[in-house]
Amino acid sequence: MLSARALFGTLNTEYLTVHKTKEDLFWDTYMAVSNDDAGFARAEEAYKNFISDPKRLAAVRQALASLPDTHSDAGIAELRHGLQGWLALFEANIIDSDEARAAMHQLIQMESALFAKRRDLVLHHINEAGEEEEASLSGLSTNMGTNPNMAARKSSLDAMLTLEHWVLANGFLDIVKQRNAFARAQGFDNYFDFKVQKNERMSTGQLFAILDDFEARTAQANTRALNDLVHTHGADATQPWNLRFYVSGDTTRQLDPYLSFGKGLERWIMSFRHLGIAYRGATLQLDLLERKGKYQNGFCHGPIPPFFDAQQRWVPGQINFTANAKPDQVGSGARAINTLFHEGGHAAHFANVTQNAPCFSQEFAPTSMAYAETQSMFCDSLLDDADWLKRYAHNAQGEPIPDALIHARIQTTQPFAAFNERGILVVPYFERALYQLTDEQLTPDGVLALARATELRILGVATGPRPLLSIPHLLNQESAAAYHGYLLANMAVYQTRAYFERTYGYLTDNPAIGPALAEHYWARGNGISHNDTLLSLTGESFSAKYLADSCNQTVDEAWAQAQAQMAAAAQRQYPPAPIANLDATIRIVHGAELIADNRTSEDAMCQQFEGWVEQHFPATVH
Repeated sequence: MLSARALFGTLNTEYLTVHKTKEDLFWDTYMAVSNDDAGFARAEEAYKNFISDPKRLAAVRQALASLPDTHSDAGIAELRHGLQGWLALFEANIIDSDEARAAMHQLIQMESALFAKRRDLVLHHINEAGEEEEASLSGLSTNMGTNPNMAARKSSLDAMLTLEHWVLANGFLDIVKQRNAFARAQGFDNYFDFKVQKNERMSTGQLFAILDDFEARTAQANTRALNDLVHTHGADATQPWNLRFYVSGDTTRQLDPYLSFGKGLERWIMSFRHLGIAYRGATLQLDLLERKGKYQNGFCHGPIPPFFDAQQRWVPGQINFTANAKPDQVGSGARAINTLFHEGGHAAHFANVTQNAPCFSQEFAPTSMAYAETQSMFCDSLLDDADWLKRYAHNAQGEPIPDALIHARIQTTQPFAAFNERGILVVPYFERALYQLTDEQLTPDGVLALARATELRILGVATGPRPLLSIPHLLNQESAAAYHGYLLANMAVYQTRAYFERTYGYLTDNPAIGPALAEHYWARGNGISHNDTLLSLTGESFSAKYLADSCNQTVDEAWAQAQAQMAAAAQRQYPPAPIANLDATIRIVHGAELIADNRTSEDAMCQQFEGWVEQHFPATVH
C-alpha cells in the first residue's frame, strides 16, 4: 500500500503520461496528420480507464482518511488539497459496474469508427465565384452569411442537410442507443441526465429551470426580430439559407477589409498583451486554416496540464488549438480573430491554473464546460465592442473602421441577439428530447422530425440556419449533451463584463482584466465551482439577467452604448502594455508544416505568418 504522498506523486506522473499520449493522438488524427484511428481509440480507452478506475478512487479515499486531522501543517494541507482534486476527478468519471465499463468500451469503438468515416466525407457548395468547391462546415456557414447569390447560399444549406442524413445513416443513432445504455448501467435514466450531472453538477431539472427562464425572457425579442425581417425583406428572408445573410451578410462584407485574416494573429497578441493575459511559459501550437480531412470545428486541448510538482517546480502547459479559416473567403478574417480570442482564452485559462496536480487544469470533468467556456467567451466578447473595433479594426491604409459601419453592424445584428443565443438554446432542448426517446423511436425520420420541431419551437423557423444534426459536438461523447454550457457561460460572461464596466468603466485594453481573471477565475481551476468564481470576482451568484438584458436592448440603446464607449476611449490615455510578450513558445502550423514561430520574437512571428498568408492567398492581407 502506497503512502498518501507516494500515491499522490504516482497519480500526477501516471496521469500526465496517459493524458499526453491520448491528446497527442487526438491532435494528429483530428488534424488529419495521421490516420491512426485505432491507436487513438486505444489511447482514449486507456485514458478513460485511468479516470474511471474504482481502485484508484478507493486508494485516494483511503489516503485521505490516513492523513492527520491538523490544519497547522502546510505540507499536509497541500497534500490533502491535491488528493481532494483527484477524488473529485475520479468521482466525476467513475464507472462503477462491469456492464457500464463494457458499454464504454463499445462506445469508444463506435465513435472512433464514425469519426473516421466522417473525416472522409466531402461536402460541396457553390462559392462566390459561382464554382462548385469542397467546403468545411465553417466555409458553409460563412458562405450562407456573405454570398450575395441566393442559389449559392442554398447550396451550402443543402450540404448541411445532406450531412444530417449522412449522420443518421452512418451509426449516430446506434451511438445514441449505446450512450443511453451506458448511462442506464450507471443508474441514470438517459445519457443527457448523466452528462448534466457529471459535467455541471446539477440535475436536468435544475438546468432547465435556468434555460426555461432565459427562453421566456427572450421569446418576445426573437419573435419581433423575425417579424421585422419578413416585413423588410419578404417572406423568404427567414428561409435557412437567407437568415445568416440578412442578419450579417452586408456588414460582414463591409467589415472584411478592416479584419483581414493575415493581421488576425498580430491583433490577438497585441490585444492580449494590453489586457495583461500571459501563458506562464506554456507551449502553444495553432493550426488555423481549413484542410481536407481536418476536424471541422475549432477546439482547444492541452496535452500537458500545468501544475507545481512535489519540488514546487512549475510544469508549464502544452496547449493546442485550431480553427478552420479559408483566407480568401469573405468573413474569414472575422472568424479567425474570433477563434484566436476564443481558443486563446481557453488556453490562457488552462495555462494559468496554479495548483499542485494536473487534475485541476484539464478540460474534462470535473471541469464544468460552462466554467471553461466562460473564459473563452469572455475574451471573444471583446471583439463586438465598439472601442475594440476602433483600436484594432484598420484597413490596409491604416484607417480605422468608420462609425457608420459600426452603427450599421449594430442595426443588423442587435435585433438578432436573442435569436443567436437561442441558436445555442435549441441544442439542449433537442438533445434532452433525443435521449428521452426509446430505442424503437430512434429512427432517422423520427429524429429529423424532432430536430425540425425543436427548431420551430425555439428559433421560430421551420429549419435552423445551422441544422441541428450538422453540429459536430453531437457526435463526440466529450461534447455531446453539453452544448448548454455555452449558454450558461455567456450568462456568466455578461455578468463578468458588467462587473468590469462598473469597476473600471471599460474593457478594451484594460490591464487590470488579465490579472483579475487569473486570480479569481483561473488559478484554482476545477478546485472551485463556477458559481464561486463569480462570487469571488463580482460578489454575485450566477445570474441570467445580464445576458437577457443585453439581448433585449433596442438598436438605439445598443448604438448609444457604442457611442459612449468610443467617446470615452477617444479621451482615455491607455497605458503601455503591462507585459512585453505572452510568455509562451508559439508555433503556427498547417498540418505538418511549420508556418511561423516566435523563436526570434512575437512580432517576427506575426510578420512570418502574414507573409505566408500573402504568398498562398494573394490580396488577402490588409
